[in-house]
Amino acid sequence: MPQCIVCKLETFVPVGGVPICLICLENPPVDQPRTEREIRAVLVRRIIDATVQANAASSSFTEVTSQFPSGLPHPDGVQRIKNASSALFIARKEMAAAHNRLNDFLSRGIVPEDLRRSG
Repeated sequence: MPQCIVCKLETFVPVGGVPICLICLENPPVDQPRTEREIRAVLVRRIIDATVQANAASSSFTEVTSQFPSGLPHPDGVQRIKNASSALFIARKEMAAAHNRLNDFLSRGIVPEDLRRSG
């Protein structure tokens, strides 16, 4: 059985392909994380959010490009395809950044600057 990526308890709940227990899913960490568990929870949530956005952008791109069966879109269709492609590129880039931040934290203990305690 998979383990929750935040607290390491066994779980049946994969959210966005990431195993996370209901306790960690329903109890978001504080605004300024202080413990390793809270930092990990914030980073996992950001991966989940980025994955949801990337999936939505991918669906939007597919929808836009499938509206032109002849392969020759109307002039405004070209701009719609460019916009959808740009949104998909940005969403995938943000998802990769979220994965890299979590990986850096888990493998090397690097806490992202925006999650470091001040003071």
